[in-house]
Amino acid sequence: MSPQERKTTVVYPYFQIDEALLKLSEAAEQRVIPVLWEIERTQRYNQQKMLAAFNRAGVSESHFAASTGYGYGDRGRDVLDQVYAYAFGAEDALVRWNFVSGTHTLTVALFGLLRPGDKMLCVTGTPYDTIQGVIGIEGREEPGSLKDFGILYEQLDLLPDGTPDYKGMEQIITPEYKMIYIQRSRGYTLRPSLTVAEIEKIAEIAKCKAPDCIVMVDNCYGEFIERDEPVSHGADIMAGSLIKNPGGGIAPTGGYIAGKKELVELCSYRLTTPGTGRELGCTLGQNRELFLGAFHAPHVAGEALKTAVYGAALFSALGYSVTPSPEEKRGDIIQVVELQNPEALIAFCRGIQKGAPVDSFVVPEPSPMPGYDSDVIMAAGAFTLGSSIELSADAPLREPYAVWMQGGVNYHSGQLGILLAAQEMLNAGLLHL
Repeated sequence: MSPQERKTTVVYPYFQIDEALLKLSEAAEQRVIPVLWEIERTQRYNQQKMLAAFNRAGVSESHFAASTGYGYGDRGRDVLDQVYAYAFGAEDALVRWNFVSGTHTLTVALFGLLRPGDKMLCVTGTPYDTIQGVIGIEGREEPGSLKDFGILYEQLDLLPDGTPDYKGMEQIITPEYKMIYIQRSRGYTLRPSLTVAEIEKIAEIAKCKAPDCIVMVDNCYGEFIERDEPVSHGADIMAGSLIKNPGGGIAPTGGYIAGKKELVELCSYRLTTPGTGRELGCTLGQNRELFLGAFHAPHVAGEALKTAVYGAALFSALGYSVTPSPEEKRGDIIQVVELQNPEALIAFCRGIQKGAPVDSFVVPEPSPMPGYDSDVIMAAGAFTLGSSIELSADAPLREPYAVWMQGGVNYHSGQLGILLAAQEMLNAGLLHL
């Protein structure tokens, strides 16, 4: 759709949106039309790239058949690996429905690649909450962590503005590090997500200082945001969740590991057993949904990105600090809005919930969650429980009371969900137009 073809915001009468808020919405959308158009250009390219991957892999209906037991000779499983490898520009990929989360997928990769006595360096500061227990970071040690197995961890903090400390990397990285670990997305922080170009620069420094190191990327939320992925720009391996971008809102569960062939093979030994690796693992009828999700993923990731840009434009117009800004180059689908107080944060999430197709009647409440050190509120009325590619919003109840919003399998419903969040704040007397 060209900028000239776009229409102003229209809301179905069932949803009661204040007229002044609708006018602000229209102005916000007009502001970002050039940004939305550029996203659609990337969307088109990535969708064509995915179609080429399906063509190259020779996908057929026979690949949707279920296997049971050991899963020996599951052709669909093997071809799905090829599709993701082609789409990501990787030598190989391991895509499985029995990766239970992004954290599980990353854990399999870390344990598959590191050995007792190895040392890893995270160059993007403290990693996401749930991976801290996997590593065994001080204060978050868990039984069975990397630390328990004698794997050493160090980190290099980001600069005060949240960007990578390239000079620090040049000084600290030596061949003693087996792995240089990069978290692409921001997690529950306000730092910018990383672009492929920034990851490539980190990889260049790492390989210069430690030629034999493994550059690993936590690529969650970053798939199909740009035309290329980190593994085609210097990273050795990356991993992510299928209920985020690469599952297209259709995959009901699962994750992927992609990168250099020999590294993916090592990860497969950790997933199943040494020696059998990827040759085992029945698919139990999941193949069709995983293939269908992969095919839709580039388009859906673009829709989520457009939703985030619109959200940034609307809430910046309402006077809130947002990151990224509407026009800022993005490395993932996440949009942060600093709501300044817990009441506004809770109201925002309740409004997002009202814009969900599933469980719209549920009222989100802050509560403790495993893996987090403070109460968390989550709005997620999704067809797949916990899906982050469907419109959702979540946040720990701690300063600066920022909300992390992501997803939107289509822009039109995503836009309405954000309007409902603003309307809920307005109804609670927390927003003044």
